[in-house]
Amino acid sequence: MDGKVIIDEQTMLRTLARLSHEIIERNANEKELYLIGIKRRGVPIAEILKNNIEKFSDISVKTGELDITLYRDDLTERYTSPHVNGTVVDFDVNKKNIILVDDVLYTGRTARAAMEAIIGLGRPAVIQLAVMIDRGHRELPICANYVGKNVPTSKEEFVGVRLREIDGATEVAISKG
Repeated sequence: MDGKVIIDEQTMLRTLARLSHEIIERNANEKELYLIGIKRRGVPIAEILKNNIEKFSDISVKTGELDITLYRDDLTERYTSPHVNGTVVDFDVNKKNIILVDDVLYTGRTARAAMEAIIGLGRPAVIQLAVMIDRGHRELPICANYVGKNVPTSKEEFVGVRLREIDGATEVAISKG
């Protein structure tokens, strides 16, 4: 990845372990949690969190994958013909504690679209948000419950989270847009 690496693989895995502990602490009375990764990079992050939570606690975790393409409010600006990758949520979301997982929280529009997609599947008891990076510049009143790292950026910068499963390396880098 072009740009300056700000988080290497070891630091990222340690950060995700910390996030897992925070999720366990905030949901200590739960027997089950439901993590739904926002495609693309939220999905492998959700799997890492699932494995950590099950390793560090007695909480059972189910995971799902959420494609929010058709829920985005900037769809016409970004795509003339959107590519939909499909949502895979093999459990009932009604009355469940859902934790949405994404790589970067920026304007809040992805998180809003994800919440709308989840509510389209049913009525969860709670929706929480876990992100690896919060870079600021919110356009909607949305904040994450769990944040790996706050990274102040300019709007001209790009924050890229890379994951071995998708990109062949695990790191976070900042580059000029």
